[in-house]
Amino acid sequence: MTPIDAIISLEWSAFDKVNNAGGRANCQDDFATFELMRKSQFLSWDKATRESYLDDLQRAKKAGRNLIQEKYARMMISTAPQEYATFEHTLPPLSAWQLSTIEAIITQQLEWREAFARVYPRMSSQARLIRTAEDSPSGTSFETYLRGELGTYSEATLQAYQKMIDDYVQRGENITTAAMQHTALLYGYESLAAAEQKLQ
Repeated sequence: MTPIDAIISLEWSAFDKVNNAGGRANCQDDFATFELMRKSQFLSWDKATRESYLDDLQRAKKAGRNLIQEKYARMMISTAPQEYATFEHTLPPLSAWQLSTIEAIITQQLEWREAFARVYPRMSSQARLIRTAEDSPSGTSFETYLRGELGTYSEATLQAYQKMIDDYVQRGENITTAAMQHTALLYGYESLAAAEQKLQ
């Protein structure tokens, strides 16, 4: 099993156990889509970040923590703030370094996400809304989702992730475009441009 497959297996097992206020979500029974979307993300990561995150998931499983449940719980600070206030104290606290690093990463990734939307508007329209200001009880933005996910990473993984983002910047590349390119290929398109054209 590759590290990516191992990550997806652990995430899926945790996702299957997520308790939703409104009952089990349909996406919790759709492994094929879950696998494709998560694989697209992890294919855009470097080896060090993947290995560190896999270690996080393995440690969490041994400790009885569900990082996927925690991710969705953290998102509720924006989508359901009153409910979030009732359980915020149960989530592992984040250090000042983690909070500042998360926000720096988000700033960069929002630039990339919006740049992607300008070049590939049709593909962008199939994804989440972009900014937290667009959140609603029924829809979570890219920014809020990313903030929730980054908040579940260990300091070691967050450090590796930050370095990976810095490397993308140095190369003049866009991690959103990289992930969406993988998505297009996994859906069977020849390229991201071909997928964009098909959505006309």
